[in-house]
Amino acid sequence: MSGTGDIFGLFPAGTTRDADGTLVVGGCRLDDLAREYGTPVMVVAEGALRDRARAYREKLAARWPASQVVFASKAFACTAVQRLMVSEGLWIDVAGGGEIVTALAAGADPATLVLHGNAKTTEEIELAVRSGVGTVVVDNVDDIDRLEATVPPGRVQGCLVRVIPGVQASTHAAHATGHEGVKFGLSPAVARRAAARIEASPRLRMDGLHTHVGSQILVADELAAAVAPLAALGRYPVYDLGGGLGARYTYTDHPPSLDDYLDALIGAARAHLPGDARILIEPGRSMVADNAVTVYTVTTIKPSATPAAPTFVAVDGGMGDNMEVALVGQRFEATIADRVGGGEPVTVVGRHCESGDVLSTDVPLRDPKVGDLLVVPVTGAYCFTMSNNYNGARRIPVVFADGGRARLVVRREEWSDLLVRDVAG
Repeated sequence: MSGTGDIFGLFPAGTTRDADGTLVVGGCRLDDLAREYGTPVMVVAEGALRDRARAYREKLAARWPASQVVFASKAFACTAVQRLMVSEGLWIDVAGGGEIVTALAAGADPATLVLHGNAKTTEEIELAVRSGVGTVVVDNVDDIDRLEATVPPGRVQGCLVRVIPGVQASTHAAHATGHEGVKFGLSPAVARRAAARIEASPRLRMDGLHTHVGSQILVADELAAAVAPLAALGRYPVYDLGGGLGARYTYTDHPPSLDDYLDALIGAARAHLPGDARILIEPGRSMVADNAVTVYTVTTIKPSATPAAPTFVAVDGGMGDNMEVALVGQRFEATIADRVGGGEPVTVVGRHCESGDVLSTDVPLRDPKVGDLLVVPVTGAYCFTMSNNYNGARRIPVVFADGGRARLVVRREEWSDLLVRDVAG
């Protein structure tokens, strides 16, 4: 299970070790970054992330020229990440009003934003229309009511109708969104009626259909299986095939390569969709997950009390900066920054007042000590997005590293930030 080669395979492309064995991400030693920015700190390999965005765009276009990659920014809704995606020619998928605000601050053309949400508020619809958001994904008939009441005379709002494709994905139940009974999208019969209503509206434009099977999906055929149900609903100018490609979090994960995923998806598109249609895809997790790491400081070590009990290695972060373990049981690996790979199994836990605040169980660490830097790879997806202030924790900084240079893109919260929303009296 353990081993330097294995753990290296989970780090961003280009990760190396310095002469003394210390991990180097984006050309920057992680101990140097920890000294400068403190811990916990999230480090993004900017060049590797940019390469991933380009690979998505170029490989999709090579298979289907009339296509567009739309970054599912909920995976890492950081303005700097959105700005990078915009600079690489990607559109931005926004899942609420706050992501509209950050995407616009990142320089995105509002016409290239795709708004999602199963329960959009009137305020969010109004913000989207006022901002000029190009596409609204209609997830229910109430979306149509709100849009028709909001879009001013003389304006036309582009819409896609989200369809439940009837695909049961082999992923965590919280990540599966393509089967009957989920809260997202419309059954094919209801979707037909919604499309007809949009087509009849003078203020809405029926651009096409949308679907999404789920997230952290490791079987390409499950993603491709959503294409035929869309085609059965008719011919449209646009088909948004969603995202969902999984990331490699641990040694036993083997997601399809980008090429294999696109071959399966576009193969299904060629078999079922009109050749002149535009295809959109919405990668999120697979774009960002393995291009970031989180660096912690070991604060205490609690040796095993009995042969059956684990040794606990506690760090200065946890479920405040990584909710994936507590929410969906996602496994993460870890290593000591200057003693990479190998060692005896321990349980890495966080500082929060919950027994569920566990970052990784049975993870091998080499002779961990208080003060060591512990590094968790594959934290680029959903960790920043779902960070929180539980137990008064301050949300952690984000640092971009590239070519040996680092820059702070999100600062660490100050203690005073925890009071900024309080109202006197």
